[in-house]
Amino acid sequence: MEYSGVWDDLEKQKELSQEAADLEEIIFQSKEIEKELKDLKDFSEILTKQPDPDLEKELEKKKKDLQEKIRNLKIKVFLSGPYDKNNAIITIRSGAGGQDAQDWATMIVRMYQRYCERKGFKIKILSYSYGDPGPEGRILTKEAILEVKGAYAYGLLKKEQGVHRLVRLSPFSAQNLRHTSFVSVEVIPVIRKSERKIEIKPEDLKIETFRASGPGGQYVNRRETAVRITHLPTGIVVTCQSERSQSMNREKAIEILLSKLYQLREKEEKEKIDKLRDKNIKASWGHQIRSYIFHSYKLVKDHRTNIETSDIERVLDGEIDDFIEAEIMLLQKASSN
Repeated sequence: MEYSGVWDDLEKQKELSQEAADLEEIIFQSKEIEKELKDLKDFSEILTKQPDPDLEKELEKKKKDLQEKIRNLKIKVFLSGPYDKNNAIITIRSGAGGQDAQDWATMIVRMYQRYCERKGFKIKILSYSYGDPGPEGRILTKEAILEVKGAYAYGLLKKEQGVHRLVRLSPFSAQNLRHTSFVSVEVIPVIRKSERKIEIKPEDLKIETFRASGPGGQYVNRRETAVRITHLPTGIVVTCQSERSQSMNREKAIEILLSKLYQLREKEEKEKIDKLRDKNIKASWGHQIRSYIFHSYKLVKDHRTNIETSDIERVLDGEIDDFIEAEIMLLQKASSN
């Protein structure tokens, strides 16, 4: 940041300032932990000489709080991938299972919204494709695209990508039958301008405009402000309808497209695009990364880390830290080996 040329590029200046702030925060937290460790040691020595049950309880609480701080700091340090600090874009699509799958997609959207709120992330709906209205006022979801802004948003959420399976007694079945439904989750990083090395030719884009719609098909906007962009060489389609103007939606859609193309180019080093497309994950049996079971017992189980809990309501309310942290630790262990 001391080089004068840096300040000629406003975008680069912002990114460097943010990176410096992130590093300063980690250093500050490390020093605070060191100080708290020393205080706990002194506190413990006093209690050894003069036992006090009430103070011992307070000491145990302080230990647990400090352990939580250390765990959170370790996760930040472990998230050292090239885009782990970036914002993220989550795409949630209903898969096999009809209305149940669309209802499940709505529940998954809410789960990530709650998780992001707890983390202090800013979350914005960029595009929402609704299904037919469900019973009891249920909002059904075909596809939702969410933008998550916050430090390490992509690093924390990237391993949520995959198929999420739900097993329950269907509220859409007159016979109240047990039903299995699937939702696919895609997570990509938002590539900053200084990180982009891909140029998009205008002739490679098919740009369409349409009216943003809400549940039941009613229009949110009378003007065609929503934008759909198709990248003709790869077939990638992105939409954005969250902004008030067509130009702003177009700019955001281009940003998403660039992130998708960047991710695709990285994979292309190992496989050609055609082969990559054939291996797209299907939201159906045999591809799930996590199962959420309501019947005949309650259980959420991650099939990669084997982390599980019976408190499914807590998980669907956004408390998915145990699953996310276990996956991060698994990645760290693999990289150290």
